[in-house]
Amino acid sequence: MDTTYPKPATLIGVALAPLDWTRSVGLVLGFSLLTAASAQLVIPVGPIPITGQTFAVLLTGALLGSRLGAITMIVYLVEGASGLPFFRGFSGGIPHLFGPSAGYLIAFPAAAFITGAFAEHGWDKRFWSAAAAMAIGSIVILFSGWAVLSQFMGPSAAFHAGITRFILGDIVKTLLAAAALPIGWKLLKRKS
Repeated sequence: MDTTYPKPATLIGVALAPLDWTRSVGLVLGFSLLTAASAQLVIPVGPIPITGQTFAVLLTGALLGSRLGAITMIVYLVEGASGLPFFRGFSGGIPHLFGPSAGYLIAFPAAAFITGAFAEHGWDKRFWSAAAAMAIGSIVILFSGWAVLSQFMGPSAAFHAGITRFILGDIVKTLLAAAALPIGWKLLKRKS
């Protein structure tokens, strides 16, 4: 029985081809740990701090593709909700999925899926298209975060606390992640 995936289309998929079940599980666990580590990079700016999570989410989607990227974020949320110290401040537990920052967290699988789908169609090979893919994923996270935060503080206050404070940080994270992808493809071509 063949357990490899057809046609690798992402940077990791090409670099580690063939991507079989064992490698896929290892990548999912590794990138969920990367997301957990990035959650500990915190800049307190109000009720919802800036963290490195969105950087990890978008990069995970772009590197692993839509399916593995989304699965990785689901695994990350399950790990954190089960009590592992994977959310910001080395905290965990299911209340995080129902609090003010829940909208951001629950958008992670969708953002990784969307960013990964763009990467599977070659958007990760050039800086500007990679940045556009990452920006779309970031908008998904921000919109979901705002929608849930609105339930706690009203739409206008939530927009200020949950979107405007994050725009500069998200631009920086998007540009850093987008810059890494074309560089990775160039390095991979040199090795070939």
